[in-house]
Amino acid sequence: MNLTNELAKERNRAAEERTLMAWIRTCLALISFGFGLDKIVGAINRTRLGAGGHADLNVRLVAMAFILTGIVAMAAATRQHRRNLARLIRDDFTYARQTSIATGTALALMAIGITSLLMLIWGALN
Repeated sequence: MNLTNELAKERNRAAEERTLMAWIRTCLALISFGFGLDKIVGAINRTRLGAGGHADLNVRLVAMAFILTGIVAMAAATRQHRRNLARLIRDDFTYARQTSIATGTALALMAIGITSLLMLIWGALN
């Protein structure tokens, strides 16, 4: 056992923990934004329409898309974290190319944004 290698593994393990914590914050923000969007639009509609106001279907779909993106990204980040920790324990650690969770999340958010824009344009035209 080489002390330098063990200290490097410990630094990498700590970096993995910080990365997971960053993903937790990001996913919590996505989930909270989706939930808040639905509740805020519902509250606005209640003041305008009376006691039965709810967010319309388009807003609900966008809100659910944010929440789903947060849940899927958190599951992927947790899975990647566990895999990386298991690789660090091994003595024959090798660098492995991994799928980028950030790229997948960014693509999902772009899809949500484009869909939201199209819904707004469609609503303005009708």
